[in-house]
Amino acid sequence: PLHEIKLVPQVAGKITMISSQLVDGGTYKKGDLLAQIDPADYDIAVTLAEARVQDALSKFILKEQETDVAISDWKLLHPGTPVPTLVAKEHQLDAAKANLGAARAEMEKAKLNLFRTRLTAPFNGRISQKNVDIDQYVSPGQSVAVLYGTDAVEIMVPLESKYLIWFDVPGFTSSETQGSNATVTADLGGLEQVWSGKVVRTEGTVNEKTRMVNVVVRVANPFDRFPPLAPGFFVKVDIQGKSVENGIVIPRASLQDNNVVWVVDQEEKLRFRPVEIAVRTHEGLVVGNGLSSGDKVVVAAIKDATNGMKVKSVLVNNGGAEQ
Repeated sequence: PLHEIKLVPQVAGKITMISSQLVDGGTYKKGDLLAQIDPADYDIAVTLAEARVQDALSKFILKEQETDVAISDWKLLHPGTPVPTLVAKEHQLDAAKANLGAARAEMEKAKLNLFRTRLTAPFNGRISQKNVDIDQYVSPGQSVAVLYGTDAVEIMVPLESKYLIWFDVPGFTSSETQGSNATVTADLGGLEQVWSGKVVRTEGTVNEKTRMVNVVVRVANPFDRFPPLAPGFFVKVDIQGKSVENGIVIPRASLQDNNVVWVVDQEEKLRFRPVEIAVRTHEGLVVGNGLSSGDKVVVAAIKDATNGMKVKSVLVNNGGAEQ
């Protein structure tokens, strides 16, 4: 899955409500309430914090009024003389203002803790593992459930690095943000299902043991149909590669030593033709240079073959090649 997290509380308490969606395999939408921690203690904490704010505000207002009176009296008794700091009670006023700010911060913290008693879904997804039940006490950081997103899934496709040049991998073979198209096929419930995907990146490192590069293919909205493309299924991934201009596919058996292919010319004579192999696939070899459309390529072994020897070709069903 693209997103997979553990749902953990940030406050402690007893679980008083669990959603019917909070079961192994349950589905939910972003913002759904999955579980509720007993809010009673946190409601009380908010009430006490609000009272402390009112007390601090009252003291601050009183200190402001005392300061105003002291400054007015000084100006009447000592006109034209600066008001001393002690007379203006600036330090006491600053302290009262700071206490008011601290009380308001404590109130916001109490409200935040109350809000955190609601464990809500951070994204659309499914439950892969439920870890708590009703009336169970939970602590901050304790896993309540394991969730994974259903808006997209990612498939890791291990490939040899030499093949990566043949398609667009953002940040690896291309600076483009859009990678090559891919087709994902899976046999689900006896039915062959097909999804469209995109190459989005490679993983950060090359596998040290296999020397393979994991290419990441992303499929959007895998749960929009039934059966869905759920994590854990085996799939076949076909990635649309770049085209080889005038490329010709030949069987692997056609290639001789030193990248030479045996070709039968119009005079029915064997010719040794050096070729340039663009890419090797499971289906055969893609020749980039050295062959032309209509060439008769030898796919069978010939004992003591020599360049220019006379042969007889027979058409076989092997990609249009002749032997």
